[in-house]
Amino acid sequence: MKVQVRAVGMGDLELVCRHREAMFSEAGRDAATLATMTEHFRAWLAPRLADGRYFGFVLNDDDAEDEVPVAGIGLMEIDWPPHPAHPEQDRRGYVLNVYVEPHARRRGLARQLMQLADEAFARRGIRYAILHATEQGRDLYRQLGWGATTEMARTL
Repeated sequence: MKVQVRAVGMGDLELVCRHREAMFSEAGRDAATLATMTEHFRAWLAPRLADGRYFGFVLNDDDAEDEVPVAGIGLMEIDWPPHPAHPEQDRRGYVLNVYVEPHARRRGLARQLMQLADEAFARRGIRYAILHATEQGRDLYRQLGWGATTEMARTL
């Protein structure tokens, strides 16, 4: 599949929300929780798309007559104190919302998105990035050199 790469923008608000909800749905999350999450995520995302705090890429099917998105990735630069993993930097890259439409999977698009992420972070001087992987994505991330961390979480 040939694709065109473009930067994510304000016009992609609903696409990013749809991809995020589909990603979590495929990971087994319940529809009611996802509907609530998407409502709040949409309100969170809009100003960040507008000012560039949320950036990333959309891959469009180059063979389609109209612009048809088949994959996307979100990126953020997050404020983080210097850490043993990045002792000289006070920020991290964050990868989120990696999603490939089901009909376009197994064609290297997620790998292409991750390469675009690496390049975008490098342009910003970011040398350390994190992500939270679904089970579907773990093998790809491992192949690309990502490793597990010691992070733990708790709902308060």
